[in-house]
Amino acid sequence: MTPKITPKILSEYDSKIFNKDIMVNGLSIDSNKIEKGFLFIALAGSKTHGLNHLETAIRNGAVAVLSDKKVDSSIPSFVCPNPRELVGEIAAWLFDYPFKKLTSVGITGTNGKTTSTSFIKQIWDINKIDSALIGTLGVSIGSTFVKGDRTTPEADELQNIASQIQLKGIKNLVMEVSSHAIDQFRIKGCQYKLVGFTNLSQDHLDYHKTMDNYFNTKSKLFTKDYADLAIINLDNEYGSRLLKKVTIPAQSISRSDITADWYYEDIVQNSDGYLIKITSKFGNKISGQFRVLGDFNLDNLLLAVVASSLTGLTDNQISGSIEKLTSVSGRLEKIDSGQKFRAIVDYAHTPDAVTRVLSTVRTFTDGRVIAILGCGGERDKSKRPMMGKALLEGSDIAVFTSDNPRSEQPSQILRDMTVGLELLNKGFIIEDRRQAIEFACKHALPNDCVVLLGKGHEAGQEINGVILPFDDRIEISNAIKQVK
Repeated sequence: MTPKITPKILSEYDSKIFNKDIMVNGLSIDSNKIEKGFLFIALAGSKTHGLNHLETAIRNGAVAVLSDKKVDSSIPSFVCPNPRELVGEIAAWLFDYPFKKLTSVGITGTNGKTTSTSFIKQIWDINKIDSALIGTLGVSIGSTFVKGDRTTPEADELQNIASQIQLKGIKNLVMEVSSHAIDQFRIKGCQYKLVGFTNLSQDHLDYHKTMDNYFNTKSKLFTKDYADLAIINLDNEYGSRLLKKVTIPAQSISRSDITADWYYEDIVQNSDGYLIKITSKFGNKISGQFRVLGDFNLDNLLLAVVASSLTGLTDNQISGSIEKLTSVSGRLEKIDSGQKFRAIVDYAHTPDAVTRVLSTVRTFTDGRVIAILGCGGERDKSKRPMMGKALLEGSDIAVFTSDNPRSEQPSQILRDMTVGLELLNKGFIIEDRRQAIEFACKHALPNDCVVLLGKGHEAGQEINGVILPFDDRIEISNAIKQVK
């Protein structure tokens, strides 16, 4: 739903591009979402061009079209070499720059975005601060939740959502910012009060090609074009590199480096998680019982604590919130169906994440770690052998299976994962994911832990363009019931 806005004249935005006075009251890059009085921005896609859907846009009420080439149509047509760069800026202008009216926080990094943003919103909620969240799981505006299609929405949708948030009187917004979103100008028109960097490890090289490209794309968020202040995790080589090149004021965080601006003074692991103390060079003292599993979640917590402090909460407010924080769906999520072994589902789908999750599971598992993992089709193929190695090295029994093969053959993906590995008696290849889960549960003994990796919260499996119902949490619960 698009908030009602006062119609504006396009030539007022940029008379060099819009050389006619066209009154518009909205815009979209999706012809099916065009409404009466909208500007249709027709972009070149990977499979088709938006101009192929121009007639649909006109039927739905488009009054003008902006694209990378001139077209003959019944409505005015405007040309820009790269119209994608303008979508966010025009949308921000139409919606009267909603990000400037919000206390907005953007979090980027390979791993930890979803959990960090969730912790920030939870801390705000606990302290009665009306807030919104945009991310991988969807969009939360106050108590309303809508599932999303991607981590960071397209630019026109993003400004629309921000406008809805602002019009509802909500002041605080936290969101995940993906590297694709930065590179594709989806965050053009956004101005964050604060941006945070979690870490960087291999992922998305099918898109970025090299780690330097990946890093440089992430770095663009940490400029005055998008943000006023930065929080950067130093416990990652790319965080240290970013801190040296950042062009806006920045505060550093670390789990153990006391030269950072914020760090853990003390971490004591106990049966209920971690008893922690956080301190800063600015005199902050924050402590509490943190009940979420995983050493890497200490990094996510630290980022959330600093973001909460920099957006106005006191040390006492934050300390009182820590013990109430809960984990995110599909992240180290415990599955209990009455079995005698542990069962956990996690979204880990990068080599670094798989290593960290399995290392964490090892700390609370007395028996064997039995792990199940696949790799997605049509994605970064270079990480597949690294994923396979991380799985084999981090578990006692490694089950290689299918993830979302998409249009690829699962058997080829599995060959890519296992190339050069000696599976011997600890590695098993079971292409069918459901059968792989059943195999793991069947062989689990008391005190073992079965870890199902890769899909986390996802409720479907994509095979040859069709998304079939498949929820790891349901599947592993069903498998447990069959073998009990």
